[in-house]
Amino acid sequence: MTETLDPIAAARRAGRSALSEAAGKRLLDRFGVQTPWSVVVDGPDEVANALVGREGPFVVKVVSPDILHKSDVGGVALDLADADAVAGAMRAMAGQLGIRSARVEGYLVEEMLPAGQELVVGAVRDPYFGPLLMVGLGGVFVEVMQDVAFRICPVTRDDAFAMLDELRGAAVLDGARGGPPASREAIVDVLLRLGGPEGLLMQSGDELQEVDVNPLIVSRTGAVAADARFILRADAPPAGQPASMPGPEDAATVLERFTPLFEPKAIGVLGASTSSATMANTFIRRMRDFGYAGGLYPIHPKAGEIEGLKAYPSLAEAPEPIDYAYIALGASRVPEVLAGAAGRVRFAQVLSSGFAEVPEGEALEQELVAAARAGGVRVIGPNCLGLYSPRGRVTFPVNPPETVGSVGVISQSGGLGTDIIKRGQWRGLTFSGVVTVGNSADIGPVDLLEYYFADPQTRVIGLYLEGIRDGQRLFRLLRSQRAGKPVVILKGGRSAQGNAAAASHTGALAGDQRAWEALCRQTPCTMVSSLETFIDALLAFQNLTLRPQRPTRNVVLFGNGGGTGVLATDYFAERGLDIRPFEAATRESLEALALPPGTSVANPIDTPVATLQQQDGWVAGEILDRVYATSQPDAIVMHLNLAAFVGRGDSDPVDNLIQVAEHSQTRHPGRAHFLLVLRSDGSPQLDDIKRKYRERALAVGIPVYDEVTNAADALAQVQQMEERLAAGASPDH
Repeated sequence: MTETLDPIAAARRAGRSALSEAAGKRLLDRFGVQTPWSVVVDGPDEVANALVGREGPFVVKVVSPDILHKSDVGGVALDLADADAVAGAMRAMAGQLGIRSARVEGYLVEEMLPAGQELVVGAVRDPYFGPLLMVGLGGVFVEVMQDVAFRICPVTRDDAFAMLDELRGAAVLDGARGGPPASREAIVDVLLRLGGPEGLLMQSGDELQEVDVNPLIVSRTGAVAADARFILRADAPPAGQPASMPGPEDAATVLERFTPLFEPKAIGVLGASTSSATMANTFIRRMRDFGYAGGLYPIHPKAGEIEGLKAYPSLAEAPEPIDYAYIALGASRVPEVLAGAAGRVRFAQVLSSGFAEVPEGEALEQELVAAARAGGVRVIGPNCLGLYSPRGRVTFPVNPPETVGSVGVISQSGGLGTDIIKRGQWRGLTFSGVVTVGNSADIGPVDLLEYYFADPQTRVIGLYLEGIRDGQRLFRLLRSQRAGKPVVILKGGRSAQGNAAAASHTGALAGDQRAWEALCRQTPCTMVSSLETFIDALLAFQNLTLRPQRPTRNVVLFGNGGGTGVLATDYFAERGLDIRPFEAATRESLEALALPPGTSVANPIDTPVATLQQQDGWVAGEILDRVYATSQPDAIVMHLNLAAFVGRGDSDPVDNLIQVAEHSQTRHPGRAHFLLVLRSDGSPQLDDIKRKYRERALAVGIPVYDEVTNAADALAQVQQMEERLAAGASPDH
């Protein structure tokens, strides 16, 4: 064991669950974090000799494995002038009730640090991502306001500075209200020595559950750790056995491995019956209806024919190697079936439940994985509905969209995967593939994310996750050069109640939402909180071209409905998007059109229906041309209240308005994102009209939303992604 780990090794040999403060500071010293001069003595009689040549003031702290919070039991004394004062403080401490009953191993005597800005720097081991670094301002900022920032380790220098900028009280570091300034460089240096690529947490993090440097005293010129607490991890892996992490693979290798899954030439089906309509029978019928043209082979030990197809006794006896096996058998039968695959099955999707999503099924899931390895099979699931791949004509939902699109989805929930496909279909999403992964006993979300990054058909990726076993691998993949596509995460289990549900649903560990938020700050991905916003964001990324060189900020809102525009302005502002009044040149150019009374051209542009009906709707094109000619919008959101157009003549200005939007994008390519909002009163008549217009707009690449607020949420996701890409979002970029 290296010298760096000696304090931890010594603590474990002594049966401790935490390092003493002195040992913790020795560990900090070895990683270059400055600590005050200190000495440990047995008691008052040793103080005089220990402090020879030293000048006060001093600090005394009790040392005991039974006392974690020393201040709570009177185990800390400050501002002690000399050796006599130090000895007296020790005697007083020894009489405290909480100290008399504890095992006292001595007293830590330190030089007292001069005043400075107090910060808290710490770390906790996240069950998904490993060490999670924290920084916050001390005192009331952390205790009451919880003004802290988190990042997944390893952190970069840019990450560390971003953590400080994120603090609501960050101005205090610069000497706000006459206070002493604190060196940001010194704080960042400490953060990197703890959480950087070569930092303490990356070298010893597997051994540590919590780290608390509190306070870190920061001056104009440096930072010193005044106190340090290290809690050891109870379930640390044995020394010399670090967790393994697959190395990066080139795109061609990943594509070669997974193409047979998304475009299978032969499919085996287990669990279909000659006498009843099982899920496997339904799967066969859906595959036929969807136009699957490859070999489709029911596997049954006795039946000669199922669903009009010749059946075979085992996977090994199918007439050709199986690319994709659909398995809907009782859980206990699955391992034996996989073990007998004899190397003739590439992927097996296990529908069956009863594995690690319930405590009694954990051993069976381990058996399943071992059997799959023996049979040469990669497993999707268990406890999942399967695969939808329009390019391979594979589906688990009924009547899925046939178009091969650009949205790749990975879902840990089969039911939610169905919702994403069907609701996405009506909203205009087109998919390159949707894979439900269930328990992810073998193939997990990161494996499939790696495929979608390599897949030229996929432009945007959506993930529904409840937990992840290889979070550090996910983090590193998202920070790599391969992560060149937007990723939208819908995270289940954000609350304590949600975490409990996640553990029972997919066997996921309870995680910390702050780690997921940090993931989205450090990598080019965004996180949403509902299925609606998930689909809205995917729709935006599917249709809009990201502009990292000019992240979206300034928005022009154009449509009918003054009150809608006022409310939207507030909502956009809350999401960091500005609907600013036009400069004089733009207003004068629009006013020169002499639009009918009631029209406002200030931004929001409020155009009553009477205005939009001019020239059968083509007046909107003149308005947009003048906006483009005299201003620099990052995005234009056109909102139309369809109810206002009903019964106003034989012409169809809405269809013309959509053509205007298309022509505007053609005349001004790349100038601004364009989003369309079609508002309805919910009546069947308007919903039918809305569906027609939605299809018309989507056909020319314009994303359509139900309300202005939906468009604002989607555009905010675009902005965040552009900003992350502009910042690099990765040390590799």
